Amino acid sequence: QVQLVESGGGLVQAGGSLRLSCVASRRTFNWYHMAWFRQAPGKEREFVSESSPDGTTYYTDSVKGRFTITRDNTKNTLYLQMNSLKPEDTAVYYCAAGGTPFVKKYDYWGQGTQVTVSS
Repeated sequence: QVQLVESGGGLVQAGGSLRLSCVASRRTFNWYHMAWFRQAPGKEREFVSESSPDGTTYYTDSVKGRFTITRDNTKNTLYLQMNSLKPEDTAVYYCAAGGTPFVKKYDYWGQGTQVTVSS
């Protein structure tokens, strides 16, 4: 079992920045796909960004150029730097982790952290 603990959410004005963190309780953190998802009120959970074990990163189109995903394998921590935030970025952000080394299938989820962007 892997535990994921997110932090860093909050209330920010449009155009502002936040950095989310996700600490994973596992060894060999660098072997696993890690990602951020979000769920806005009344909407389905959607993919935001992913960090692969080989260092490849992916972003949904709406956040490209504004969000940056990074990982510190020495600290078992995943980050999401969010700049130029928009009201439509308001959502609960979830950290997700793969359950099998090098396989992109997310089996573990954090409890979520609220991000609210005011206009």
